[in-house]
Amino acid sequence: MNDLWAALALLLVFEGILPFLAPAQWKEAVRRIARMEDTILRWIGLICMLLGLALLILVRGH
Repeated sequence: MNDLWAALALLLVFEGILPFLAPAQWKEAVRRIARMEDTILRWIGLICMLLGLALLILVRGH
């Protein structure tokens, strides 16, 4: 369970980096993402999940 909390904490750290370092560019990126087609966003989400799962398997060695 501690790994889950650690993963959530790291997610929050990474999610906060761009708005902290470059807020104007981050807002523009969010505007562009909001205009994307749902299908494209779903593909991006799927790719991110698969890459994350592959990385987790590599790191954990399973």
